Amino acid sequence: MRLNKIFKNTLIVISAGIILTACATKKEVAVDKETPAAPKEETKKEEVTKIEKIAGQMQGDVYVGTDSVKYLADGVADRVFFATNESILTTASRETLRAQAAWLRENSNITVVLEGHADERGTREYNLALGERRANAAKDYLMTYGVSSDRITVISYGKERPVDSGSNPLAWSKNRRSVTVKAN
Repeated sequence: MRLNKIFKNTLIVISAGIILTACATKKEVAVDKETPAAPKEETKKEEVTKIEKIAGQMQGDVYVGTDSVKYLADGVADRVFFATNESILTTASRETLRAQAAWLRENSNITVVLEGHADERGTREYNLALGERRANAAKDYLMTYGVSSDRITVISYGKERPVDSGSNPLAWSKNRRSVTVKAN
């Protein structure tokens, strides 16, 4: 009798284990592999194209595109771009500022305002100070190339006037800038 009870309990435990194992087994479902894969491939291609476009507009984290650039004069860009948390001029920025300085020397009656800008990250106070350092870096470079400091005014907008309101690396790189604006 005791042996019969042990046998019965063992059989119940084994049956329960088999049932639970069967419930946990993954069922394979036949899927048409072409239908779901096509949108994923298109999405991946779109993402790659988007990343290549962004990469073509940025060098490191500095914007080098031209879609947000306006012109101070014919062939003279009005803005220069900076790296994150930096006010050091890049090679491209120096070339742009040399062209601005040459144009300003030819047009000695024109005064300009240098606007310093930052991206949305960081506190308001930090970005205002950073924007001012960027505008002053541009001013110092223009003065090095013969533009009188009396003709240049500096103002910082920090993160208050973004050119691109997005929250991504490309938008941030467009917003880290100094813009030269004719004052008269």
